[in-house]
Amino acid sequence: MDTPLSTIAVVGLGTMGTGIAEVLALAGREVIGIDISEAAALGAVASLEASTARAVGRGRITEEERAAALARFRTADTLQAAADAELVIEVVPESYEIKQQVFRELDAVVSPTAILATGTNALSVTRLAAESQRPERVLGLHFFNPAPAMKLVEVVSSVLTAPPAVEAVTALARELGKEPVAVGDRPGFVADGLLFGYLNQAAAMYEANYASREDIDAAMKLGCGLPMGPLALLDLIGIDTARTVLEAMYAESHDRLHAPAPVLGQLSGAGLTGRKAGRGFYTYDAPGGQDVVPDALTPAAGAEAGAGREVASVGVAGSGTMASGIAEVFAKAGYGVVLAARTQEKADLAKGRIAKSLERSVSKGRLSAEARDETLARITAAGSLDAFAEVDLAVEAVAEDLEIKQQLFAALDKVCRPGAVLATTTSSLPVVAIARATARPEDVIGMHFFNPAPAMKLVEVVRTVLTADDVHATVRAVCARIRKHPVDCGDRAGFIVNALLFPYLNNAIKMVEQHYASLDDIDAAMKLGGGYPMGPFELLDVVGLDVSLAIEKVLHKEFRDPGLAPAPLLEHLVAAGCLGRKTGRGFREYARR
Repeated sequence: MDTPLSTIAVVGLGTMGTGIAEVLALAGREVIGIDISEAAALGAVASLEASTARAVGRGRITEEERAAALARFRTADTLQAAADAELVIEVVPESYEIKQQVFRELDAVVSPTAILATGTNALSVTRLAAESQRPERVLGLHFFNPAPAMKLVEVVSSVLTAPPAVEAVTALARELGKEPVAVGDRPGFVADGLLFGYLNQAAAMYEANYASREDIDAAMKLGCGLPMGPLALLDLIGIDTARTVLEAMYAESHDRLHAPAPVLGQLSGAGLTGRKAGRGFYTYDAPGGQDVVPDALTPAAGAEAGAGREVASVGVAGSGTMASGIAEVFAKAGYGVVLAARTQEKADLAKGRIAKSLERSVSKGRLSAEARDETLARITAAGSLDAFAEVDLAVEAVAEDLEIKQQLFAALDKVCRPGAVLATTTSSLPVVAIARATARPEDVIGMHFFNPAPAMKLVEVVRTVLTADDVHATVRAVCARIRKHPVDCGDRAGFIVNALLFPYLNNAIKMVEQHYASLDDIDAAMKLGGGYPMGPFELLDVVGLDVSLAIEKVLHKEFRDPGLAPAPLLEHLVAAGCLGRKTGRGFREYARR
């Protein structure tokens, strides 16, 4: 079964098919683009001419290489043109009926040694292979959009696929400059299997009016470093396409996390399928356009919820990394800061940590020596909360333990002056339960900073049912002054970021438990196919498996969804003391420092 794969047919010349054809032609393959639509074929030729011209203009290829690539690409309107192809890649619409028809017709056309690949990301490769006369030659070859730019290719084997066929297309993917990942046959494979569950949860969050579309997208971009927010990404993918993928995933998993959010069906049914239609979650300048234009849901510029309270001084309670980071942020913004810890020694150490952080900024040219000295001078280290008597805003950053935080807020209630705003940085605990430890719950709000606080731009602003309007307005104004991006959300487990992030991480662990894919392949798939700055297992080890497990338990307890139950493998690793980088071993092992 030694197959050179020098002549390749691409069936379906939409955006994906055209992109795959471009990659193949530039890599020296003879490419036959097949589509029953003359307009699609002409569009593919025009697209290839334009994209290769841009590549020449940017110095990526020469004019001679461009001419050779264009000469290697020809189009046809019938599958008969695939007769001499050693590999056929179909990227026709996501329909069993359409794809099975293509495979049946190809059986009568191609060589017995030709490999047939489906580009599906939602349908069963095994079911498609069963329709072929040569199922051992059928596999999945899932490129990501845009194919010329995205490095990931998922190579999908069914129980019927012959290993030499897998080896041939894997070698081809590497020759194309791609990163092939071997996966088994289940809807969504690795990247989309994890991605679409996350997108679905974001759609459900929006549908529940928990947060605005802008805040959901900003939270995931700024809180997780993602290139796009989930709702904008759904618009790019196509809401109808996403719903199809989720339906296929749910049919197999029966996991409620994969049951398409009703809003996806409503938008699809109304023809509001995203960018291609000019409207989806957002409204665009034209069908197929990229620029978002204001609509009835767009927040009015500068609209804030009334006047807030004056804040001139800030108290930060805690002595850890988060507390010192928050204190640094406020001091840089010109606030007088009282940094209070349980002892004067701990407070002095925390201020020393800030001094080192500021010194690093000076050494990197980000801060002047004068600004460093002024910032540090604004911070007073104190060994008691009594120093908070005159602060206008008190922010706690102590251990993530409800009892500890309640005790702290009871103390703040006695120490802080009337009218002072009291903020908790909790990432998972109910803010209202903390507020009720005081006699002034209307003054209490959540201000969830992300670590490291000086670098991360996001703050989740968490209102309880008791939080006063002017307290909310105060915190929004403070966020603007410290140059952070505030997103509003209600007081429920996980807020925005953790409620969307940790089910995704949990599902990645389940993939490993089920021996579906390796740690390395899953991490590679999400970085290369999803644009994530870190793979899920890299991130879990950085966050800490104990912290991750605690958040998973809180989410499961609050939402009572079986799909949110912590993966047993996560529980086992935590029980064994394998907590990630901080212990030298988590999902991976790390060198001791």
